[in-house]
Amino acid sequence: MRRIPFFGSQLALRSLTRAIFIGFVRDRAALVFSILIPVLFLVLFGSIYKSGGAAKISVIEVGRVALLDHAEASAPAQLGRVMAISHSTDLAASLDAVRKGDDDAAVQQQGSTLVVHYSIADQTTAGIVQAVFSSIVQQADAAAASHAGGYQLTSMQVEDKSLKPIQYLAPGLLGWAIASGGAFGASITLVSWRQTKLLRRLRLAPVSIGSVVLARVGLSLVLALVQLAVFLAIATTPYFGLRLSADWWMAIPVVLCGTLAFMSIGLLVGSFTTSQQAATAITNVIILPMAFLGGAFVPLDFAPAWLKDVSYAMPLRYLVTGMQDVMARGEGVASALPAIGILLGLAAVFTIISVRAFRWDAV
Repeated sequence: MRRIPFFGSQLALRSLTRAIFIGFVRDRAALVFSILIPVLFLVLFGSIYKSGGAAKISVIEVGRVALLDHAEASAPAQLGRVMAISHSTDLAASLDAVRKGDDDAAVQQQGSTLVVHYSIADQTTAGIVQAVFSSIVQQADAAAASHAGGYQLTSMQVEDKSLKPIQYLAPGLLGWAIASGGAFGASITLVSWRQTKLLRRLRLAPVSIGSVVLARVGLSLVLALVQLAVFLAIATTPYFGLRLSADWWMAIPVVLCGTLAFMSIGLLVGSFTTSQQAATAITNVIILPMAFLGGAFVPLDFAPAWLKDVSYAMPLRYLVTGMQDVMARGEGVASALPAIGILLGLAAVFTIISVRAFRWDAV
């Protein structure tokens, strides 16, 4: 075996390193998006948590709650910083609003007892709700120290008491897995096929383009169903304790439509990128922030209003909420239809754009 001199190997290493560096710098898409990822997360988390000490919860006052009214009258500015209060006389509708996540709590007063209804869907918010009302009750007790008795706080979750946080965590994690698999699979595969000239060979082969597309889409849908099956099989074990609602099977069409939507996003990325590194970086920039903005990882209850508005443009939001409604919240079949429609619409739009931007060759 011929031995390479030490200085010769060092020279080769420097030359190879320089060539790789130049190749990376010339790949503008990979360069820009690799640097953009940490900046994007700085903006995202900085916006969400910049006012972490001033969390504001949405509360429904059911009937007349004298204790809450007194606290609001005594210190309106202070209470207004931590709580937005709406009024209702319908307890059932108020509990339903909390269960769906439209409001954070519903409160009613029964004599000297303050009853707070909260949701376990978001453990952070539930903890803040109980802390805020515990403080209100303690202050009321201190102000009425000369009176006999005192006030009591009773907290009740709006869901079945046997439900656990896994009911809401599981759909979020599954949604992120489906989104990542669809987007990364499509973008990286397309770039790889283009780089290896496989796309050109497929175009010249005696097989229709439609057959190639259907084969790739079919494989992605099958993999998504396998992900769903494995995920549910593990999550429903006694260790994790996931309990599926009666109409949980509606998660299947939601998953399929979500797969199509994120595949179309991956196809769009793969249509204009020229390297797998660039495709990976750009897909990361799309999927990772979307996982947080879509509610898969972190609730946006205390995010700025503009950030909440942006989240409605995120496909992952509809994939996650669609599955949560039918898997955890016990909503009927119809609750998943809006998510299915939105995901299919997004898939159609991104696919049309991808077709217009598609290139057979890297050059």
